[in-house]
Amino acid sequence: MLTAIVGINWGDEGKGRMVDLLSSDYDIVCRYQGGNNAGHTIVNEHGKFVLNLIPSGISREDTVNVMGNGMVIDLEHLVNEIEGLKAKGFKISPENLKISDKAIVCMPYDKLQDCLEEDRLADKKFGSTKRGIGPTYSDKYIKKGVRTGDLLNTEALKENLKGIVEWKNLTVNAYGHEPISYDEMLQWLLKYGEIVKPYICDVSSFLNNAVKEGKNIMFEAQLGALRDIDYGIYPYTSSSTTLASYGPIGAGIPGKKIDCSIGIMKAYSTCVGEGPFVVEMFGEEAEELRKAGGEYGAATGRPRRVGPFDVPASRYGVLCQGADVIALTKMDVLAYLDRIPVCTAYEIDGEITKDFVTGEKLNRAKPVIEYLPGFGDVSKCRTYEELPESAKDYIRFIEKETECKVQYVSVGPGREEYVKIF
Repeated sequence: MLTAIVGINWGDEGKGRMVDLLSSDYDIVCRYQGGNNAGHTIVNEHGKFVLNLIPSGISREDTVNVMGNGMVIDLEHLVNEIEGLKAKGFKISPENLKISDKAIVCMPYDKLQDCLEEDRLADKKFGSTKRGIGPTYSDKYIKKGVRTGDLLNTEALKENLKGIVEWKNLTVNAYGHEPISYDEMLQWLLKYGEIVKPYICDVSSFLNNAVKEGKNIMFEAQLGALRDIDYGIYPYTSSSTTLASYGPIGAGIPGKKIDCSIGIMKAYSTCVGEGPFVVEMFGEEAEELRKAGGEYGAATGRPRRVGPFDVPASRYGVLCQGADVIALTKMDVLAYLDRIPVCTAYEIDGEITKDFVTGEKLNRAKPVIEYLPGFGDVSKCRTYEELPESAKDYIRFIEKETECKVQYVSVGPGREEYVKIF
């Protein structure tokens, strides 16, 4: 079974929580895109922790975790993440963590360029996390990147890096910044590369053999459909493909197809970063929801923009992800509301539409809000039968509007705090 766990909306939907829950049924968990620009928060017997790069199956000792070729990897951040997890009792070795030799290294000069560009854009910025993700993907596609596999051949790495640093300085100098030091970049690569080397391997061979052996493989996405570089709210997107269909490609087995796509969405809407967010709440109403849900970025700590459930955006995300079923997270957060607002459509230039739009039109869209009855505390529910009828109505509403079955409902942050609907 090849399964993708993907975000339906703007990211931060709770994918890490669901990967941690479902990974017991999988032999391998693969991250297939993105870098350390987002965090997956997990709460289990190890406590509460945030993963930026390492797949969320790492907390299960029998699960192999793969960092695929579609990722961009900050070696320093990865080393710190490994050491931090080991300090908490995690067992991490080349047996349960494997890094594709085709993944691109996120270099210090990429982070520098990211910061310089966001600062230059000022109030027109894209909302980058300034962790170098965009510049690293840019390096990859103009063939100026350092691959993790390059770390295995020091002499070839040295020669390749000289040309890349010379080229990158043309960009950095344009910002009026002092030149990047080749020696510093080389020492950085050698220092952290030496620690990461044992984990680097031919991931494609490993995964293809696993498929032959009938192993269950999970593809873990970062961010959501609305941050996809092609189908998201461009240019306020990530720089990678966040869709389920890219899972096998970004993991290392491009000739395989996924069997199931599980779309993760919250019972309300959240958004980190810039760009159009039609359902955004403001003031006291927003702060109340933000506090109830603990809505602050897992990687950055930034307050998330919040709003009611967005039907047009969610239906669009379900289509983009080819979702077979939905996992609805943070249902318990809405307990404080007597009436639950939902956005059922957009008003654009006086016309009502249920379709999600991209481009300039989205900036003019206004939410059409309706209200559903509140359902109170559901945090103790563990079966569908235990849910209040109004909670079931809320779930049925989401199923009808998104045209997709809700199979999992998260009613708390802990691993076992969920309801499965058969």
